[in-house]
Amino acid sequence: MGRSDLPADILYEHRVTDYVAHLLQGLNCIVERQTVQPGRDNLLAHYDPGHPAPCHLLFEAHQDTVPVDGMTIEPFAAQREGNRLYGRGACDVKAGLAVMLAAFVRLVRERPAGSARVTLALTVDEEHSFLGVQALVRSGFRQGRPHVAIVAEPTRLHIVSAHKGVIRWTLETTGRACHSSRPEDGINAIYRMSRILLALEQYAERLRQRPADPLLGPRTLAVGRIQGGVSPNTIPDFCRIEIDRRLIPGETVAEAEADLLAWLRHAVGTDVPFTLQTAHSPCPPLSPQASMEWVERFGQIIDAVVGHHTVQAVPFGTDAATLSQAGIPAIVFGPGDIAQAHTRDEWIDLDQLEPAAEILYRFATQAEALSKTLSAART
Repeated sequence: MGRSDLPADILYEHRVTDYVAHLLQGLNCIVERQTVQPGRDNLLAHYDPGHPAPCHLLFEAHQDTVPVDGMTIEPFAAQREGNRLYGRGACDVKAGLAVMLAAFVRLVRERPAGSARVTLALTVDEEHSFLGVQALVRSGFRQGRPHVAIVAEPTRLHIVSAHKGVIRWTLETTGRACHSSRPEDGINAIYRMSRILLALEQYAERLRQRPADPLLGPRTLAVGRIQGGVSPNTIPDFCRIEIDRRLIPGETVAEAEADLLAWLRHAVGTDVPFTLQTAHSPCPPLSPQASMEWVERFGQIIDAVVGHHTVQAVPFGTDAATLSQAGIPAIVFGPGDIAQAHTRDEWIDLDQLEPAAEILYRFATQAEALSKTLSAART
């Protein structure tokens, strides 16, 4: 089924939210719901160790998944074969959510001495507009702003410390419709768009020639979709394209848009009118600088559990960038491989789940070491 075919009662995240809220309330946790949109609530739970804790951690995972169109397996059957569990969201990112939940529940039940304060935040709308994490940042935090965040994404138990940002625009040209037997009576919006498209192709190449980020590579731009006209015998009075722009650290959304507009005005002039609008909330790039000390400490925990890790930069966007911009150093980590995310037969390697939960638990239980990391980060 495509998203439009789904019954209304299973659209969006509310059933996941209800299930996890019920589980956490049964543990006598302080649980909050933040309504972001109708039927779409962020869920927050708070662990207080009961002693002065110098460090406050945020475990963050998104509740939503991408649509199920074109899947070759039953999307919601959670079928297991060997060490694989198949289903939409198994990899991105229900497995990451599950291990964060497992580590958090263990903290609440065992209340280990010397642990940090932990906020578990399960956000909505990461796969489309990042509205959930933006609402989370705006609302503040019950226990004060966390000192560091671990953001669940499929990283194969490695660390992602940097990624590109993304902004998507819709660009439209207009014309004047008429019968195609007399095209001279109209203005063809698709022909107008053809000039825009040639200019964008040139601009994309110019972007790639600019100095690249040493970790993430070049800025990129791509046109991914085009729509226009109503029939072959009508001169089209509109044409619309969707543009994907990937940002590198140091770029801002406003600067990227201003640069694109300046190029288009130069390349196509004023005789091709167009409008450019942001399609949804952008995701900023994630720079590794703010999290360097935390990455080193978290890497030591990974090595103690599974023996090794790497620190990587990736081209896709995550909630970590919004948290980092709000002053919370963020590390991206979780079970699963991004190669399986959003695929027709999405699956998760179950062998990675217990080590991932153990890594998160150990990280949260070492408040003294975390306090030293916090002091080093501040200096």
